[in-house]
Amino acid sequence: MTDTYTLNLCGLTRELKKVQVAPNLKIASFVMLGDTMLIEKTADALYEKLKKLNNIDIIVSLEAKGIPLAHALSVRLGTNYIVVRKSIKSYMENPIFTEVKSITTKEPQKIVLNGIDATLLKGKNVCIVDDVVSTGGSLKSLETLLAKTECNVVARVAVLLEEGGYAGEDLTYLDKLPVFPC
Repeated sequence: MTDTYTLNLCGLTRELKKVQVAPNLKIASFVMLGDTMLIEKTADALYEKLKKLNNIDIIVSLEAKGIPLAHALSVRLGTNYIVVRKSIKSYMENPIFTEVKSITTKEPQKIVLNGIDATLLKGKNVCIVDDVVSTGGSLKSLETLLAKTECNVVARVAVLLEEGGYAGEDLTYLDKLPVFPC
């Protein structure tokens, strides 16, 4: 069995290393950080799917791998974006948080929204941006957090939907990414 998975996406080919995330499961490690061409091409493709939604006021992304994609989509949509952090920072005012358990993390993590950003989201139409959605746990936790801001989640986008259990009917994505039982 090969140690990599060949991903063909938006005219680009990437070899993704398979990594063990559970005793009986490997995933193809998809990391966009630093891959400018991949970020730009996937942002173009997702923009084509999103541009018909003229009601997106702001983009929200979880720290960290989705940040460059959120930035690129924000430029294309003419919006700003907010990053939900994975810890409380000293500069935050009245942070709000919830916990998330992801397939790629060993322990539950906090996801934190600065209170100032929460104020900016109130009543706004939000598009959630992520690199990969697997089980949907991070996405659901983010939506739980965003519900506290009284914003309206009008779109959910990711580059890839990993075959980790999330059905994805409410998700706009470019391709599916298999998982590898072992």
